[in-house]
Amino acid sequence: MSARPDSFGCVSERWGRDQVLGLAPDAPSVKASGTLARPARWSGTGCDEDAVWGTCQGSGKSAYRASVDLSEPAFRCSCPSRKFPCKHALALLLLWSDGPVPEGAPPGWVTEWLTERRARAGRRVASDTAADGARPAGTRDPKTAERREQRVADGVAELDQWLRDQVAHGLAHAERAPYHLWDDVARRLVDAQAGALAGQVRRLASIPRRGADWPQRLLAEYALLRLLTTAFRRRAELPGPLAATVRARIGFTLTHEEVLAGERVRDLWYVAGSSDAEQDRLITRRVLLRGRDTGRSALVLSFAAPGRALDASLVVGDTVDAELAFYPGAQPLRAIVAARHAPPGRRAPRGTTVEELLREHAAALSRDPWLDRWPAVLAGLRLGRAGDDGWHVIDPAGHALPLRTTDPWRLLAVSGGRPLTVAGEWSARGLVPLSAWQEEDGLVIL
Repeated sequence: MSARPDSFGCVSERWGRDQVLGLAPDAPSVKASGTLARPARWSGTGCDEDAVWGTCQGSGKSAYRASVDLSEPAFRCSCPSRKFPCKHALALLLLWSDGPVPEGAPPGWVTEWLTERRARAGRRVASDTAADGARPAGTRDPKTAERREQRVADGVAELDQWLRDQVAHGLAHAERAPYHLWDDVARRLVDAQAGALAGQVRRLASIPRRGADWPQRLLAEYALLRLLTTAFRRRAELPGPLAATVRARIGFTLTHEEVLAGERVRDLWYVAGSSDAEQDRLITRRVLLRGRDTGRSALVLSFAAPGRALDASLVVGDTVDAELAFYPGAQPLRAIVAARHAPPGRRAPRGTTVEELLREHAAALSRDPWLDRWPAVLAGLRLGRAGDDGWHVIDPAGHALPLRTTDPWRLLAVSGGRPLTVAGEWSARGLVPLSAWQEEDGLVIL
């Protein structure tokens, strides 16, 4: 087999579900592929750095061979569907994204197809080089990127019109609206390959539509989405870091290689907390880190299908001497561990005051107004109640933050009335505690 072209995916960098579903030609394909993405429907599945393959049992006696070339991507399936990619290819990628597809050597029918594709690609490259000169190594096909850009722009424009309609018609109808009010819009955004934006629209359905303040909360979320659609429409006018933030919020992804080529920060990173959440049959693990010397916050994400192991290499309470590579943006927060320089140790975390946290959060919001949570490590805290407003954490200066937890008693028991350091995530709705450090007892994961 001849040399493979640069790929934006490999076995160690399996694509997320949003990235896979962004390839679907329409909403029915998304639904059908989800039904087929079950290990029991497939046999002979496998993957390597070049491709994913497998055989899917159809509704009758027919079995369909599907394969995906990860370098473009490109698809092949023996089914009669005229959709491209078909539901079998999408289901195969979903299965691969979730993890059940094992690594292995491709069968002959996959090798033959890939070899033919590489040969054709080689001839096209030779022809293009003679006519126009070769593109720099590692760059993506500008025509493919242009088509994706236009498809996303059309989807964003449709969302912008939908948002204006919601405000023009009033919010009263949303009080008893079914889930599909937002899901239908999100599905169209998935079709437009704007997966991250689709996720934000789906989350609108989780806003409780009761109490006196729900219209304000829903309107605030609509306003942030409208700000994002306007920013994307005017992306050519934005500074580079802010444009990168907007593109990431819409759903444009970067490979690990692209992230590793950017900003790196070495520090003693305290692993402050970890939380898991499940959405669309995918579990996301959020690990919060705080630089001991730089005072910088970082967020490391990992993904897995339900029942599959998540990355457990960052242990809450550890201090890791490591280089983090940050994703580009106006307020870089998400990162990947680029290199480790020593085994992890245990050191007491350095926290901030409430005033310092609020100042830091305000500065971050000024750079990225779509931030919904911010890592927090607060030192010298005591717990107290503020009348009917519930439990709060109070720093030595007397500044307080409301707690968002269903079990404040455990945190109270850890403190024993003594000051402690609390790590968690701060938002306008309060502080979600994830771990606590008390001088006598050490670390407690909440």
